Amino acid sequence: MSSTTTWPKIIQGGMGIGVSNWVLARAVSMKGQLGVVSGTAVDSLIARRLQDGDPEGHVRRAISHFPWTDMGKRILDKYFVEGGKPADKKYKLIPMATQKLKTATAEMLIVSNFVEVFLAKEGHDGVVGINYLEKIQLPTMPSILGAMMAGVNYVLMGAGIPTGIPGILDGLAKWQPVKLKLNVEENPEQLDFYQDFDPAEYGEMPEGGIGRPLFLGIISSEIVAKTMERRATGEVNGYIIENHTAGGHNAPPRRVRGADPDAPPAYTEKDIPNVGKVAAIGKPFYLAGGFGCPEKLQEAIDMGAQGIQVGTTFAYCDESGITREIKDEVLDRCANGTLNIVTAFKASPTGYPFKLIELDEENDVPSRRKRICDLGYLRHMYLKDDGNLGYRCPAEPVKDFVRKGGTEEGTNCKQCLCNGLMGTIGHGQVRDFGEEPAIVTTGEDFSVIKKLIEPGKLVYHASDVVDYFLTGNYKKAEQV
Repeated sequence: MSSTTTWPKIIQGGMGIGVSNWVLARAVSMKGQLGVVSGTAVDSLIARRLQDGDPEGHVRRAISHFPWTDMGKRILDKYFVEGGKPADKKYKLIPMATQKLKTATAEMLIVSNFVEVFLAKEGHDGVVGINYLEKIQLPTMPSILGAMMAGVNYVLMGAGIPTGIPGILDGLAKWQPVKLKLNVEENPEQLDFYQDFDPAEYGEMPEGGIGRPLFLGIISSEIVAKTMERRATGEVNGYIIENHTAGGHNAPPRRVRGADPDAPPAYTEKDIPNVGKVAAIGKPFYLAGGFGCPEKLQEAIDMGAQGIQVGTTFAYCDESGITREIKDEVLDRCANGTLNIVTAFKASPTGYPFKLIELDEENDVPSRRKRICDLGYLRHMYLKDDGNLGYRCPAEPVKDFVRKGGTEEGTNCKQCLCNGLMGTIGHGQVRDFGEEPAIVTTGEDFSVIKKLIEPGKLVYHASDVVDYFLTGNYKKAEQV
């Protein structure tokens, strides 16, 4: 890490799938802060943008700058539909990642991550980051390579303890083979399984090389930070300390000694991160979850932080990837006081708690959709009887999960976040029962949004959010 690094005060959260799109990240970056794109499922997202006809030509323009021309052409030939597919026709699926990556899978990951970062960085000299989840391992290495080829400045990762990622960044920057240790269930002998990736198998290093981005670990406690410091394979450049009020996946609540084992899970004071102990490590850090106002920004700085990470307030600004229809519904509920946010402890296939906006009964997603796993980002790897790896998801059809050694109990309340979050950004799959219904995740802090909006005026911009956090001044939203 260079001693001359200028750390931003505001990190725009990396909200997936496609909520933190290149439009939002670029808008924040152009304001001098850290705009972040989501790397989760971006390969499916780019494939669907192309199948929708890429109406403004952004994806094709980015691919025209991709250094490996033949690879870019293969992606366009396979997925681009001139004028867009018919509305009632299903999206063509991309192949799922496995331990041994197929060439077509890796190429789609490399190109799509390049595209999203390239567009976020296009036309300005601000810094851009990309966010990944440690729980989603199989696409990670080619995804990071594509982002690095586009000049990404930061890589952010949470939802686990990503000790292997700093070393992978080091290796890819040198165009060396890298490997990632995989999390494998039903592995009683604790055998080690890895995924190997060699960038040289896909092409030559771009002229001038690629830089090693700074790595920020997203953590929920000082324990995780200390683990990263001891076990990380390369340098961790800083931390984002995120508490359980943040949106998306949260760390599970800590077990309280003597608590009733049958009591429902709940967060307590034990789940509040010890900021002082993280600060004592001596690395730059940011605070997230409940720090979404100018006063909290100053409080974070007074505590020794570089600044704050903000998600929810950016999630509903005009530039984010959430559909306008969903934004209007959520913001209208916020304005009239009927918004209800819950921590769903069983909804996510990852097993981590997941924040959801509770919808009216007639909009209840689990009752409206059929179980299917055709995107597969949250599949678990498990060791089969023959010694090979298998792949299963608790949100897939119950009979399939049980056939693969899972339990019926393990499927209870599980929702397909992959498909549901695609619906949130307007790219839901066409099903026999209609378009895939959306799942909306959000943080709990709407305090700033309540200042920006009022009934009938619900459109505000990323620049309004940045200006408010830095100056304390704000203007009301525009008419819908």
